[in-house]
Amino acid sequence: MKLSADTHLIESELASEQVFDGALLKVRKDKVRLPNGNESVREYITHPGAVVVLALLDNGNLLFEKQFRYPLRRVFLELPAGKIDAGESIIDTARRELLEETGYIAADWEYLGVMHPCIGYSDERIEIFAARGLHKAGEQQLDHNEFLDLLELSPAEARQAVWDGRITDAKTITALFWLDKP
Repeated sequence: MKLSADTHLIESELASEQVFDGALLKVRKDKVRLPNGNESVREYITHPGAVVVLALLDNGNLLFEKQFRYPLRRVFLELPAGKIDAGESIIDTARRELLEETGYIAADWEYLGVMHPCIGYSDERIEIFAARGLHKAGEQQLDHNEFLDLLELSPAEARQAVWDGRITDAKTITALFWLDKP
């Protein structure tokens, strides 16, 4: 895929303003020039980025979490994940989140790729890692006001959970896709 051939699709920023500054998210409203010369408005969320971890246990199972997600007001089944802190490398974020959320550390880490979960309204990116050689390093070290349960699923059970609607989280579905990497 040659991206330079796509220049006829590019929009140019004419003006930009921050319209909301929250603890995690910021909202911007930009005026842009469209490829046809007209002007339009683009509203979007800026996000610091996150990681998701395929934590592979020695028995072949994956570590999963059940966590209540307020915007949809329900419990979700998802892989360990978390926000990248300012100045933190993505591998350090992955290590920290795995330990905090599961109590495990991994001997081997593999960077798999990146996903962009909400390209129409956010610049969020989620870096995908596989962690192997897991061993329990202690108890979960959850953030203040963070509550989650751990469970194990085989890769086949996880795929089935996607097909039957028990897993609908985009970062988890995308990361599971990487299990089939040749």
